[in-house]
Amino acid sequence: MTKATFATHPFMLGFEQLDRLVERSTKGDGYPPFNIEQSAENMYRITLAVAGFAEADLSITIEDAQLHIKGRQAEDEPERTFLHRGIAARQFQRSFVLADGVEVNGAWLENGLLHINLKREVPQSVVRTIKING
Repeated sequence: MTKATFATHPFMLGFEQLDRLVERSTKGDGYPPFNIEQSAENMYRITLAVAGFAEADLSITIEDAQLHIKGRQAEDEPERTFLHRGIAARQFQRSFVLADGVEVNGAWLENGLLHINLKREVPQSVVRTIKING
């Protein structure tokens, strides 16, 4: 049986790539936790809880309409012995699908939180007339 998605609807032509992006973005284990907020009409902020990560441990990239945030901490010193280890120190990758016109407007690390500002440029409405060749 074929899996039904919004891209298989007969009025949604050419959305197969978007369907694949949605499928990829729903995978993950929930780490690190994050918030998404709308700060103005066309402004958004993603905030990830990255306690213990330094700026050098984090990378932010955009590829094929996806925002990728990766974190990888340096290995622990071998002479450290933990009696209890409750603070996660594992690597992560979190991805978000960006709509057309959404760009990263800045990023900063503050008090264990990584903030990424996004801005959506609203495209001008364009009307085209298509000539019918007979």
